[in-house]
Amino acid sequence: MTTIDNAGTIDTIEVPLYRAAHGRTGDKGDRSNISVIAWHADLYAVLVAQVTPERVAAQFRFRAPSQVQRFLLPKLHAMNFVLDAVLDGGVNDALNLDTHGKSLSFLLLDMPVRVPRSLEPLLAGP
Repeated sequence: MTTIDNAGTIDTIEVPLYRAAHGRTGDKGDRSNISVIAWHADLYAVLVAQVTPERVAAQFRFRAPSQVQRFLLPKLHAMNFVLDAVLDGGVNDALNLDTHGKSLSFLLLDMPVRVPRSLEPLLAGP
């Protein structure tokens, strides 16, 4: 049950995204695909509202993506983000250690989200 106080605000807690979802990363050239999958169907609406292309672009600001697109997959309780120009040119051109960008999902999953306290039992981890 969600608690609403006299001011009309919902009682929420702030948690890292990985408590509400898991992710996977893929690449094609200089483009990274990051999927975010809710741990529970009831968490999906919270994720859609807060894990926006703008917030994802801000989370990856040091990589300066030229574009961030979000594709919603409601029947899977998931979303897919496509980030352009974030892999330093791609596998054949990049000099960094993670040329495929496989670790990028961990950066995204560290983003804070606010979850209604009533959904706290659905979160993963401590």
